[in-house]
Amino acid sequence: MNNHIFTEEHNLFRESLREFLQKEVVPNINSWEKEKTIPKSIWKKMGDMGYLGLMYPEKYGGMELDFLYSLIYLEETAKVGSAGFAASAGVQSYMAFAHLYEAGSELLKQKYIPGAISGDKLGALGITEPGAGSDVMSIRTSASDMGDHYLVNGSKIFITNGYQGDFITLAVKTDPNAGINGISLIVVDLDADGVSRTKLEKIGYHSSATAEIFFEDVKVPKENLIGDEGHGFFYVMESFQLERLMASIGNVAACEYTIDITLQYMKERNVFGRPINKFQVLRHRITDLYADVEMAKTYIYQIAQAFDRKEYLVKECTIAKMKTSELAKKVADECLQMFGGFGYMDDYEISRIYRDARVSTIVGGTTEIMAEILAKIVVDDTMYRSTYKGEAKHEVKAEIEEEFSEKPEKAIDIIRSLANRVRKEKAHGYSTVFHFDISGDNGGEFTVSLKDGICRVKDGLEGEADCKVKAKDKIYEELELGKRNPEMAVMTGKIKISNLAEMMKFTKMFKRLF
Repeated sequence: MNNHIFTEEHNLFRESLREFLQKEVVPNINSWEKEKTIPKSIWKKMGDMGYLGLMYPEKYGGMELDFLYSLIYLEETAKVGSAGFAASAGVQSYMAFAHLYEAGSELLKQKYIPGAISGDKLGALGITEPGAGSDVMSIRTSASDMGDHYLVNGSKIFITNGYQGDFITLAVKTDPNAGINGISLIVVDLDADGVSRTKLEKIGYHSSATAEIFFEDVKVPKENLIGDEGHGFFYVMESFQLERLMASIGNVAACEYTIDITLQYMKERNVFGRPINKFQVLRHRITDLYADVEMAKTYIYQIAQAFDRKEYLVKECTIAKMKTSELAKKVADECLQMFGGFGYMDDYEISRIYRDARVSTIVGGTTEIMAEILAKIVVDDTMYRSTYKGEAKHEVKAEIEEEFSEKPEKAIDIIRSLANRVRKEKAHGYSTVFHFDISGDNGGEFTVSLKDGICRVKDGLEGEADCKVKAKDKIYEELELGKRNPEMAVMTGKIKISNLAEMMKFTKMFKRLF
């Protein structure tokens, strides 16, 4: 039923790609799994065939094809029997330089994209850190402005292609006091001085050399900034849709492949004098899995077509990632059961599929994160808009960051969260400067400025203030969290405010914590 969306050219492309993978990849999977690395030569071969730049313009060496070609590419790479290879192939083509293509300068594009598409440069994407996964706002890797260059310090973890990569698109803090408006994206050469890498040992994805990468005083040219400084968070949020669609396509294709090899085994395996595919309980179990995969595939194909039409698909990609990752895990588990004791042996391909499938509910956003994003859309009626189309940037709803962090409860964190809680549509055209003097272990001195919908929070008291606020940390926390009456706090002197009218106007510009 789904085949009607493909033209003859699509089908010829699938045949060609499948033939290439059967010749150049499949025979080597077992050795790559044992060696726990994929030789970089395969990317050059794939680049020579044009597989690494399917949806990118010809001027960068791409093919400039519709997204259905990418759908086929992601399906076929997922059917080679190694999710590690599929992950590396997907990152190279759709994640390592996607931000660069969407928002980078022409100089930067020419510097990296042609080499990545040709397979001469292996790329990676660096968002996750030991203390920050889906919570992008919590990244600590910094890029300090040194005039003519940035100085990068920090680390990234779980980086696909990171151990062998030539460059990485890196999420960094360029302004640690600006919340989501202080995150930027830059490209870093991985052979630069101060970069070191450690290969990580994993349960699955053995062929993909995943790395933890350390940056110590790494000099990065200013020209390597992607797009606008301070817009990195929004670029990352945008890319999650493609990443989750990619994962969903791969999950469904892996399910199909797993069912295929299981059906073949069931046909060949004899128990009590007949093939196990003649036992009703097993026949019904495998067909139930098959039906679930077919339904998921139909939904994925609809999303792929909408993505090709440039529709913004937060809800659809979230549903797809949430459901197909759980399905991939279920199919791998139940199909392994069909193999009996042999399924537990490393010599059987199903054991690798089972190991690889386990991470599907983690990478690209956990099932729990997907459920919360969907709840925001369905229950809270949250709307999301595209960043690259110019509709968002500093106008993205404040709700977007709430998916990834708990509400702040300490005075110091509450004040710093003002940058993220500003109601930009209300604050547009309003300017003010506040000084906060909050005593106690969880307090400090802060200058909060608000101008044209942009709120910035800096440590220390700077310049002249339109209003000065002074209180103990516990009092301020209780006021912000709705646990204390503000009028009584002012009347009894628990909180001192130099300009009450300005404060009343100021508070209306921010989303409350309760």
